[in-house]
Amino acid sequence: MSALKKVPVHIITGFLGSGKTTLIHSLIEQKPVDEKWAILVNEFGQIGIDQAMFDQRDDVVIKGLPGGCLCCQLAFVLQAALVNLLARSKPDRVIIEPSGLGHPAGLLDLLRGEAFHDVVEVHDIIATLDPRRLDDPRARTHETFQDQLAIADAVALTMFDQCTSQQQHAAQQFVEALWPPRKWVEPIANGSLPLERLTGSGQSDAHDLAMPEEHRTLVGPPSLDGGFFDFPPAKGAPQQETGTALGYISLGLRWHPDECFDIDHLAHCLGELPRQARIKGVFHTSSGWRRLNRADGALDIDSSTWRQDSRLEVIIPQALAGNMPDIQVLATQLGTASLKHNA
Repeated sequence: MSALKKVPVHIITGFLGSGKTTLIHSLIEQKPVDEKWAILVNEFGQIGIDQAMFDQRDDVVIKGLPGGCLCCQLAFVLQAALVNLLARSKPDRVIIEPSGLGHPAGLLDLLRGEAFHDVVEVHDIIATLDPRRLDDPRARTHETFQDQLAIADAVALTMFDQCTSQQQHAAQQFVEALWPPRKWVEPIANGSLPLERLTGSGQSDAHDLAMPEEHRTLVGPPSLDGGFFDFPPAKGAPQQETGTALGYISLGLRWHPDECFDIDHLAHCLGELPRQARIKGVFHTSSGWRRLNRADGALDIDSSTWRQDSRLEVIIPQALAGNMPDIQVLATQLGTASLKHNA
């Protein structure tokens, strides 16, 4: 009897705002019609926004895992979620997007461990790198940033069309200096990575990395409580969640789906937040349901099929927290963008 074919698992890692979700969107758009995919999206914030950033479709199963990083707090949850996905959905391919602050070592250990040894095979690990990030010394010296690149088999240079020629050249030199050499380095524009980079990938050569102490100390009791599809909060009383770990703070807000926001006023309110704040949201607006995504100060707005509720997640370095309003003030400020306040 022949052995069962292992399901290929692709890890797409990268620091906050480096274009992981946009890249995965581009791959989904190129997905072979005869394949079913499962996407596991982990995020640092407590509310959970990334699952709402994907459109619903029958051939792509999306599972969000908010509230920490897969390598430590959510390792048990990931194992349970992956076992459930493989058994129920029977995907032909799995893509895992760890949090931008997640360390890849624990995730790799889990996928190569006994529980999944005969079930999945880790293919080339792809790291996304926004060349502009190299201009920030805090990013270059961040241990997780360094390890995400160190463990990667390949590197996608994202936002390449938004960078200067000097930034493009510096990023290519930076990646070419990594040892051992990456299998490929691909500059990509508009977030579009050729599907062959995924489907043509082989088994990952990545070696285990030591888990930084700051991640080890985060290990907590396992929990399968997700709350992603909980009943929405009452009108006028948004749910508020905060979290602090790994030198960053997350602020999360969630509103009743009937609350409608003026898109221009909303964009203005978010534009007042510090440039360093990483922002993702999905909102019921005067222009319909919209996804909002801001990295390095640039706000993108797209249509969304999400209708469950309005959600916002803001992540900022803890050192800059003094420049941010607290979550109650932020909720009040954004409340002024509600149409009931602008009638």
